[in-house]
Amino acid sequence: MARITIGSTTLGYDEAGEGPPVILVHAAVGDRAMWDHQFAALSTRYRVVRYDWRGYGDSDDAEGPVAHHEDLLALMDALDIERAALVGASMGGGHAVDAALVAPERVDALALVCAGMTGREWPRGFTEAAARAMDGAVPEERLARYREGRADPDPADVAAMAEAQARFVAVGPARSPQDLPAPVWERILGMYRTTFHRMWSGPPSTTRAPEPPAEGRLREVAAPTLVVRGGFDVPEIQQVSDLYAGGIPGARLVELPDAGHLPSVERPAELTGVLDAFLTEVAPSS
Repeated sequence: MARITIGSTTLGYDEAGEGPPVILVHAAVGDRAMWDHQFAALSTRYRVVRYDWRGYGDSDDAEGPVAHHEDLLALMDALDIERAALVGASMGGGHAVDAALVAPERVDALALVCAGMTGREWPRGFTEAAARAMDGAVPEERLARYREGRADPDPADVAAMAEAQARFVAVGPARSPQDLPAPVWERILGMYRTTFHRMWSGPPSTTRAPEPPAEGRLREVAAPTLVVRGGFDVPEIQQVSDLYAGGIPGARLVELPDAGHLPSVERPAELTGVLDAFLTEVAPSS
């Protein structure tokens, strides 16, 4: 692991391999370790960088409004990477799209894995289902305190919220945790626990998207784009994948039928194969 300063913050990252640059952007419920399989496999043919968002993993805390797409581009500057293929999971995919909209000349290709989208409002049915799934996991008075940040959260509260969120998003409505291999479920729970502990104990922060955000601008994305959808992902997140596939010119959609929201952890070899095939086709020769 290395750390690198970009502007007013310092990010933790790993780099390996030689060839066309590929940057892995993790989900909001994990850190760069979620890319273990992809990082090792792709670095045999590419210069691969994975990093922790500000406020995650080995990076400094996030405080106030943070533009994660700007951090991504600043990291590229600091590592002397003029152009790269960006691979983003969940909201990391949303930040990769934002970078491609703000600086299209810096992005050779996009791979969006169960990606989120800035500017996209969740349907009411989704928010209500999420509220029901979280209801009672943590008493409201403690949850309100945790959301203010700089708390010392009870580990039992962290574990309870992590499990509720992981069941709702990572497992999805059509499965139960018992449908996943036990080591996969435990790893997913660990990711969520780490995320909630850092979020609740660190300073409060918000995400600042480009203005205007990605929704409504997908036709502006010029990079060759792969959209990966998990067959067991939450339907409303699958709908976002469909929006990317239908809205970005020339985008192609691949479904992993046996995967949920986190294919890099749940179906690592399968996802790596899909990414490698796409990058072989679209990445510039070294």
